[in-house]
Amino acid sequence: MKIILLGAPGSGKGTQGAIISEKKKIPRISTGDMLRASVREQSSLGLRVERVMNEGKLVSDNLIIELMQERLAEDDCENGYILDGFPRNLAQGEALDKQISRSVDLALLLDVSNEEVVRRLSGRLTCNDCGAVYPNTVKVSKCSKCNSESLYVREDDLEETVSKRLEVYQESTSPLVNFYEGMGKLVKVHGIGETEEISKRVFEALDEVRI
Repeated sequence: MKIILLGAPGSGKGTQGAIISEKKKIPRISTGDMLRASVREQSSLGLRVERVMNEGKLVSDNLIIELMQERLAEDDCENGYILDGFPRNLAQGEALDKQISRSVDLALLLDVSNEEVVRRLSGRLTCNDCGAVYPNTVKVSKCSKCNSESLYVREDDLEETVSKRLEVYQESTSPLVNFYEGMGKLVKVHGIGETEEISKRVFEALDEVRI
């Protein structure tokens, strides 16, 4: 069972990916988490990633693909995986199909409007100590996970930045929707509502395609 999660920033990929991972007993692989782990472990690949990041550059498609090939060859991926944040553009999608895994079962698109994404992300609070994130609909003065009062709004979650992130998504990532639709592997799920409600739609969609 090999699933790709698609959707704009703030569409709920991380939340739904974690739920699918727990229920289906397959790893959720986040590109961001993977990059940070490779740097932390100081592997030869991780050192190359660290050098690029320290120079303030974007990690190239080739380096991401190499890192992904290495990760998907690990034992916990034997029965499948959920990809969150990869592929991020058409070149990565084509590489995944040709070089890494020819048998991706499903591309699951969480369909959320731009207006909803801006509403969800703008002004979110992040805990500086443990990284917990709190939606802007919740009033909070300290972190419920670690009790830290060091909460702040990430630059990524400023309204202007969110709008720019959406532009990048439309330019580079949204063509993947057509790519997987052309392969007959795209499934759209309405991504607005309570977490449990969206999750119910997700599993209904997976059941329909017998995943």
